[in-house]
Amino acid sequence: MIFTSDNLLEKTQESAERLNQGWRPELFIMVVIHVKNGGDADSFLYETTCETSNDEMIRDLVDVWNLRLRLRQLCGAIRDLGQHGPMKKPDKAGLDSIDEDYRGLTVEKNEHYKADPTGNRTGNGPGPQLMETFERVCTDTESVLDKTLVARKIAVSSAMLKEKLDIMGGAVTMAYPMGLPEWDTVRVTLETVEGLDGTAAGVEVLDPETAELWVASRVFDRSQKVKDRLGKNEKTKVIAKLQRPGAGAPGREAAVSEDEKKAMMAFYFKKQEEMKALAESSEDEYLNSVWADPKQLQNSMRGIGNIKAPGLR
Repeated sequence: MIFTSDNLLEKTQESAERLNQGWRPELFIMVVIHVKNGGDADSFLYETTCETSNDEMIRDLVDVWNLRLRLRQLCGAIRDLGQHGPMKKPDKAGLDSIDEDYRGLTVEKNEHYKADPTGNRTGNGPGPQLMETFERVCTDTESVLDKTLVARKIAVSSAMLKEKLDIMGGAVTMAYPMGLPEWDTVRVTLETVEGLDGTAAGVEVLDPETAELWVASRVFDRSQKVKDRLGKNEKTKVIAKLQRPGAGAPGREAAVSEDEKKAMMAFYFKKQEEMKALAESSEDEYLNSVWADPKQLQNSMRGIGNIKAPGLR
């Protein structure tokens, strides 16, 4: 498919609408796997069935995991591409100001030139209009990586993430129809997960052949089916963790979440302030309270409970 600014915008809008609707390819209740990576800050929901083999499910989960890593990396790289253009050849990397002032080299500059402070890119961006397209595409992609999808009970799938990858690839092709250099991280990451090599995200890449799925301190046996591990109830929801083989059982989940911790701290702070104010108040101030009035019931029956003399609180 040849992308233009119009159909690219239409594609992102369609994708956003499906995401808001929950993107449920099936209408029946499914087993929900809540995969966490270092807590609630980075987690997602995945749907499967009791009859699915564990091996098939783990492979698809790893595909989703790696796609999320690639998309997150691409959001930053594509924004850099829009700002500073394609990457220089590795042996040519360096600050343009140094090349011009000290090496006597001529730096090619187009009308949208903006020097890259890292010296890795040419500085020749595609222009404001395409930068806006890149930003719109990246924002749309970040919507499927948002941790709030868990609270909204929206599961992600490899099909959903691959569509975002295709949209990002279409935006890059529209800006650079002749293609990016083979060493550009945007091009490599769009093509394969190997584009994450040497990055922080590359450390988290999992192998679908060997990755392990853990639930309640027990690993999933790839030779079995989901029902052998979680039972035959399709309404089951579990918290799981993916990791490399040999790492052992992951740490247990905290008894309370971060949001619950914040709520508890706010509650106890409020109580502490109330106790402090009570200690500082005079001993007989309680006599002005409604509950200390011996005629409260009598006045309420007569309908004059809220009447107070001028000047009294």
